[in-house]
Amino acid sequence: MKNNKVVMIMLILILVIAIVGTGAFLYLSKFAGDHKKKEPTIDEVLEESVDVPEITTNLASDNFIRITFKIQTDNKKAKEELEKRDFQVQNIIIQELSEKTSNDLKGKKGQIGLENELKNKLNELMQNGKIVQVYITNSLLQ
Repeated sequence: MKNNKVVMIMLILILVIAIVGTGAFLYLSKFAGDHKKKEPTIDEVLEESVDVPEITTNLASDNFIRITFKIQTDNKKAKEELEKRDFQVQNIIIQELSEKTSNDLKGKKGQIGLENELKNKLNELMQNGKIVQVYITNSLLQ
C-alpha cells in the first residue's frame, strides 16, 4: 500500500513536470521565437516610400536651402495617405526649416536632427500607419 502511494506520487510529479515543461516550451516558442520582424528588402522600402519634390525656402539665418527627401512608411496604405497629404508634408517641412539656422543644419548631426524632427511631426499627422524613416536625398545650403 505504501509502495503504491510512492509510485502514484512519482507519476503525478512526472506528469506535472511534463505539463509545465510543455507549457514553457510553447510559451517560449510563441513569444520568443522567430516572430521578430525582419528588415524589409530594398524593393519593399522603395514600394513604401514617397519622394518629396525639391523645396527651396529661407532659413531663420537669412540663408536659403534647396532640399529633397524620400520618406519611408511602414505599409502601402500609409504611403497612399502620405501621397494624398503632400501639401501638408511640404508645409511641415517649410515650417521646420524656417526655424533653423544654417549652423543647425550643418554636418551629420544637423541633418539627422532634421530627419528625426520631420519624422516625429509627420507621424503626428498620419492615421493609416507611420513614418519609419525620413531621408535627405539632396541638399544645397547657401
